[in-house]
Amino acid sequence: LFALSVINKHVDGEIYVDSKDDPKTIYVIHPYGMSLLFGPNNNKDFNTKLKSHALNTLNIRNSHVWMQAYPLNWSMTLNKLFKNSIAKSNENVDQKKKGFIEINTRVNFKFNPNKYSMFKQTNHLAGLNIIKTNKQVFENMKGNVIPSLFWDNAHDFIEKGIGFSLYFNNKLASTAYSACIGENKIEIGIETVEEFQGMGFAKHICSKIIDYCIENEIEPVWACRKENIGSLLLAQRLGFEPTIELPFYKLSN
Repeated sequence: LFALSVINKHVDGEIYVDSKDDPKTIYVIHPYGMSLLFGPNNNKDFNTKLKSHALNTLNIRNSHVWMQAYPLNWSMTLNKLFKNSIAKSNENVDQKKKGFIEINTRVNFKFNPNKYSMFKQTNHLAGLNIIKTNKQVFENMKGNVIPSLFWDNAHDFIEKGIGFSLYFNNKLASTAYSACIGENKIEIGIETVEEFQGMGFAKHICSKIIDYCIENEIEPVWACRKENIGSLLLAQRLGFEPTIELPFYKLSN
């Protein structure tokens, strides 16, 4: 969905193709730093330029990019292309310097309404101060996974997206929102303010946006790195079931 958000111009991004006239292999970069490579994997010229981009040999990038590839036979091609430049996520950090690509695992989930219904029986929102995410939250919230990193501006988010924010003692504590939208789906983004982390607010605010999706016949979508144990466990608690694991490449800056 993050790639679709760029293609549909919901957010600014970059799109690279192997041919302007007849594109088959396509590489989409979302401004948050996620990218999707898809199409045939046998264009040698494209692959050579992709390698240069991945290793940032021309010093064009000043931040890392997370890349996934489809179909899965890209994995063999990328392993050969990067050869000795790949460092696994659990290896020595000294290897993860410029010129190395860290390989993680991405997990995609499928929402199970029945499991979510079981969760809802024990999760009560009564008494919590939850409001629709507004312009002030969009513009002022700090963190690593906040709405402003997934939308170009507050106007577009308010007009096309959705979010809910939980307040505790009159302070913003947590926000769950549409990080990406498309094809009648919403990919959920979640951020809890540091001072309120560990207080269990994430499950409540995520439940609010899932309820919104159900009420509006929209499919909620969840994906995360397997190494992100907190997100992994929260997803399953909310009724999401792991469906596929695939290599997730962190391209060096």
